[in-house]
Amino acid sequence: MAQGALGAQRNGHSARRNAHSAPHHAQPGPRRPYTAGDWDFTQQRQVVSAGLMGPLGSTGFQGAKPLSAAADDAALAALGAREEAPPVVVAPAGQPLTLVRFDALLVKQLGLAEVARSVQKVAEEARLQPPGYFGTEVVARYLGLRYDHPAGEDRLELYPWNLITRAEAAHSFAVALGLSVWEIQSAKEELSTFSLPTYTPDQLEVLRIAVSKIGMPYVWGGTTDGTEDGLEHGGYDCSGFIWRVYKVSGLPWGANILGRTAAEQAGEIPNSQRIRMEDVQPGDLLFFGSAHFNSKATESNVIHEGLALGNGWVIHSSEQGVYVLPLTVGWLRESFAWARRVL
Repeated sequence: MAQGALGAQRNGHSARRNAHSAPHHAQPGPRRPYTAGDWDFTQQRQVVSAGLMGPLGSTGFQGAKPLSAAADDAALAALGAREEAPPVVVAPAGQPLTLVRFDALLVKQLGLAEVARSVQKVAEEARLQPPGYFGTEVVARYLGLRYDHPAGEDRLELYPWNLITRAEAAHSFAVALGLSVWEIQSAKEELSTFSLPTYTPDQLEVLRIAVSKIGMPYVWGGTTDGTEDGLEHGGYDCSGFIWRVYKVSGLPWGANILGRTAAEQAGEIPNSQRIRMEDVQPGDLLFFGSAHFNSKATESNVIHEGLALGNGWVIHSSEQGVYVLPLTVGWLRESFAWARRVL
């Protein structure tokens, strides 16, 4: 790809949040409510200006409407032309343009289809039984293509199987416009190292559930796939994801987890049972924040939680929903406090 074209434009509405920085989970608070059609008005103007998308005749942008295959074709072609790359064709035309299919096409247009296939293959060979979109969603969310709608607007979140809306597509295309060649190459190099160990039967039982939730949205307070917990949308916050895997699923090891929040789960074991990073095993609970290994766990110093996949990789729920990151670089490494074994 030609240097600079994708990085030439930046988004005024913070289109790309750094997937490797400290979690900034959307919490309740005073804010002008947005609709499914106008929540990313800045990005919509950006992609129209860049020639990737356009209004629907005289009716305006119509962000709440599903993105058509023809519009996606045109946008991918325009994105490819900016980088002198061949366009990806949206085919077959009759297949629904879901969120995960849209992500797969954009990942391919960005030149990362091969690494997505490699990630998928690794998970399959580890017998995790991942959904067919696991690899492309790992890549898409590593790049920061999705948006975490604030609490109070969780109704705007999309499940992996939902049709992609024009507004969601505009956000993703704006993120793609803001990616530098270096960022794309860095994603390729980092995700090319994705590997997993041989799992025990118990680890497989736990991690198959976790991996099956790839791409589910981040929802403040969420613990279920639907609205069984009384929230307006299914999804999970960071400790809610752990609750979903171990508790809601009825796994026997979940009986050992009593607290609902990351701090509670981190603090309900004696210090002698805390695990250092070099001793982490698949299925361990991982805690992050400003706490040190011997600190007392509080709600202010243990602010995030993930689940160890093994070989230095973590699956967790954060701004990009349920996705995968390396434990050994970035904020996760810098803020790792301790781990807890429940298997």
